[in-house]
Amino acid sequence: MNVVRKQETYTIEDIYTLPEGERAELIDGQIYNMAPPNTKHQMLVMDLSYQIKSYIQSNNGECKVIPSPFAVFLNEDDRNYVEPDISIICDQSKLTDKGCNGAPDWIIEIVSPSSRQMDYYKKLFKYRTAGVREYWVVDPDRQIVTVYNFEKETMDQYSFGDDVPAGIYEDFSIKVSDE
Repeated sequence: MNVVRKQETYTIEDIYTLPEGERAELIDGQIYNMAPPNTKHQMLVMDLSYQIKSYIQSNNGECKVIPSPFAVFLNEDDRNYVEPDISIICDQSKLTDKGCNGAPDWIIEIVSPSSRQMDYYKKLFKYRTAGVREYWVVDPDRQIVTVYNFEKETMDQYSFGDDVPAGIYEDFSIKVSDE
């Protein structure tokens, strides 16, 4: 007789008990360790965050731009915890001292070799079903930005250097560059 072993399911509590300095995300009860980001990754996070925040401020906008590490509790359960590279949150009632409760309006992930599968597949599905309005996957190795506008149910790809329109803002676009 074969005995089927129950797969371990983790909770947000397990994330908070990780050793100091160790980062991980939790998707549907499974822990995914995160490798430290490289310099190019961090420069892209900084540049994109700056451009978005500048646009919001110059238009007296209410949305907040928060780079990682920043906790996002996507669902009303204890089995999902992510740290998007950049989160744009327009409903400030979702913000607490611990992070964001619910889906940010716009999430940007910068792909690294260790996060490729996660960013293009697992997180894509998770973010769409959680209610994120727009999701960008910025891929420095391929020099491509993939934009998922979940409200319009569209997916577009742009090359680095192109004007990439932000779906949640009608008159705003970004030139993504890794220089």
